[in-house]
Amino acid sequence: MPSDLRPTAAFELDSPEHRPPKATGLTRITVDIPSAYNPKVKAAPHPPPRWRTPEFMVYYVVFCLALPLMVWIPYHLSSPLHPNYPYFVRSLSEGWLFGRKVDNSDAQYRSFRTGLPSLILLTVAYLGLKHVYTLVARRARSPSDTSNLFHVPFLVAFSTAMLFGLHGTSALKVLFILSINFAIAKSTAGSKATPALTWAFNGVVLFAIERNSGFDFSGFHPALASLDAWKGAYPRWYISFNITMLRLVSFNMDYYWACKHEGLPDTGGVLSDKQRPRVSHSREYYTFANYIAYVLYPPLYIAGPIMTFNDFLWQLRRPLSVSMRSTFGYLVRFAVCILTLEFILHYMYVVAIKDKKAWAGYSAAELCMVGFWNLIIVWLKLLVPWRFFRLWALLGGIDPPENMVRCMANNYSTLGFWRAWHRSYNLWITRYIYIPLGGTRRRVLASALVFTFVALWHDLSFRLLAWGWLVTLFILPEVGARMLLPASKYGDRAWYRHVAACGAVLNVLMMMTANLIGFVIGTDGMKYMLHQVLDGWEGVRFLVVACACLFVGVQVMFEYREEEARQGIFRRC
Repeated sequence: MPSDLRPTAAFELDSPEHRPPKATGLTRITVDIPSAYNPKVKAAPHPPPRWRTPEFMVYYVVFCLALPLMVWIPYHLSSPLHPNYPYFVRSLSEGWLFGRKVDNSDAQYRSFRTGLPSLILLTVAYLGLKHVYTLVARRARSPSDTSNLFHVPFLVAFSTAMLFGLHGTSALKVLFILSINFAIAKSTAGSKATPALTWAFNGVVLFAIERNSGFDFSGFHPALASLDAWKGAYPRWYISFNITMLRLVSFNMDYYWACKHEGLPDTGGVLSDKQRPRVSHSREYYTFANYIAYVLYPPLYIAGPIMTFNDFLWQLRRPLSVSMRSTFGYLVRFAVCILTLEFILHYMYVVAIKDKKAWAGYSAAELCMVGFWNLIIVWLKLLVPWRFFRLWALLGGIDPPENMVRCMANNYSTLGFWRAWHRSYNLWITRYIYIPLGGTRRRVLASALVFTFVALWHDLSFRLLAWGWLVTLFILPEVGARMLLPASKYGDRAWYRHVAACGAVLNVLMMMTANLIGFVIGTDGMKYMLHQVLDGWEGVRFLVVACACLFVGVQVMFEYREEEARQGIFRRC
């Protein structure tokens, strides 16, 4: 039975610490995350591997036929010889691979791609200055002090300088907001007003700066208009402020729970990645300097991943051992990911086709491949920056959560998908929203409120609200199926795996629909795509064949997770 369909607690936040062995074989493809190893999972009975069975030989044939076709279709649609090419050619730019043009029309990735050389220089400057500061500061501290809290003055100074360099005088707006938020935490220490004022203040600020594009100083008073002249390298500070807002909430809520003495006790030993966010510090550690060092931490300030304040400070108080070998392996993963994205953008112009709606005359298969590869690009354009910034943090001795655990095409569970996609955000939501709202005791209500918040947090638009409500709706079939056919009761039956695969195919179709609406083509584009696919026998035949291929893919995903379970790896996604 698929390993992640086995009965587990909804939130496995407590697990014994085990030194995980190195993953072997196919499982090395997936990035390692702390606390994924569980000897109980390894000791549990597992079916024999199916990789060499006749059933899987059939699946390999399907893969050999389907995958090349999935690559060839968007490549063919991107050919200069295709009749629709003139409709989107102006969206293409000069590329650097084999004389090909590149589809650099996605604004989000274009911004990162253009700024990457500057970000690399900034990273080198940060690591170099930090090394020099460490050599000097170590002489002044006690030999018995093994913490890295002496890094805080450097982090505050570098973060402040970087803030002004990025946003110019708008950095004063950011610091002003940060100061008010800190004052709310300290003035209401431990009272019930802390959560209410924290959420109200940050919600109003997020809404106001979104609606007013961050405000100009001249809007406050004409005499301040001169301050608008220095805009910095990244003037649109309000775009990334939604990430900063999560850290503001984290500090205030962690301080609130510390004042109320809630959370796990500190055992004095090494804390796991699941324990660090839940073990509060003494109140004297919630200082303004530590707060600024956390909120503006240079490697994670622009785009994350997101860490809780407790986790960040524990890693300063009790530094982790981040090996250079594992960091180098992560660097190789990053290089492979960015090169993969570059190859796709040089050979498949699906973003430009989508933006220009240059799909007139496309068959159902061609339309669906444009949608599928757009989703792959959405995954990669988020994965690449997140891995760059996490790599920067690892080189600086801080280990933030991995944001993307699995490839987008290696997901069949709606619940599991949201645990693996933007994982650090999922962990933040679990701690600060989902559990306080009741968690599994009120799963549907909590999920609806969570995804409404997620949609509004991303963008104040109907399209993302529709996405959030669709995601909530699409979770219900899986929750219902798990209740109707629990794995604990039927998991060992021969038919269970195949019935679960049929349900997983439906999950995949629903997840693709929701994400195409939210992040690719919107509701109008989705209506057009569904009309083209379902209006005629050609589209229906393609849908049947596509579902059969998805069934095969899901079976391979099931077996991949069983292979992980045989090694004691359980990622819950």
